Amino acid sequence: ILTLARSSEPVEEAAPVEFQAAVESAWKDVDAPDATLVTDSSGTVKADRNRLEALLERLFRNAVEHGGSDVTVTVGVTDDGFSVSDDGAGIPAEHRERVFDQGFSTVPERTGLGLTIGAQVAESHGWTLELDPDRSGTCFVCTGVTTHS
Repeated sequence: ILTLARSSEPVEEAAPVEFQAAVESAWKDVDAPDATLVTDSSGTVKADRNRLEALLERLFRNAVEHGGSDVTVTVGVTDDGFSVSDDGAGIPAEHRERVFDQGFSTVPERTGLGLTIGAQVAESHGWTLELDPDRSGTCFVCTGVTTHS
């Protein structure tokens, strides 16, 4: 609950963060020995590094939890942000509208707070985190991010 409350506080001191380093750091905190991380994430983003890594970690854990232990997770930088996608089965259409709802989870023993916190971390930076339903697997896109090559 404390993490949920803190994740919505506005970021007051954003600084340039090497995005690739943040991705690698977040990936190290995910227990996924059979999963693969593929990155095309050079450049920097203006962010609170700890919160950025927390957001990435939540997206990575979601991919492993729902995409399978041998999932491939791909991270890339876009013109105004970044994306995190996986090659899992994707989110069923009937759940797509609820993935960011507090308490929503398709796994009974989970809290349903991971993606809610992730969306709040994005919002605290002035970013938007959305599900891209047009891609195969699951793809989250974060936009409104100040990036530099």
